[in-house]
Amino acid sequence: MKLIITNINNVYKVKGNLIKLNIPFFKNELKDVFNQADDVILNLQELSAIDNQGVVAIAQLHNEALSKNKKLSIVGLSNSQVSNRFKSNQVA
Repeated sequence: MKLIITNINNVYKVKGNLIKLNIPFFKNELKDVFNQADDVILNLQELSAIDNQGVVAIAQLHNEALSKNKKLSIVGLSNSQVSNRFKSNQVA
């Protein structure tokens, strides 16, 4: 399944597979997000699958928020695909 990202009022809804194949699209869609807003919400509730590279991409987005003194909130961690992958990875 492909990755679909929609933005409504700085709430980025991620739907589909956040896997190695889709990471460039994910990064491109969110590359200037912190230049446009101070507070961003990443909604992962409709994520179908995520792999290690997907977790790293989210961690990189988080690190970017910290470095720019912005706020990134991640919702949808109750999604078992997401929570299991985050639990099994240690991301710096």
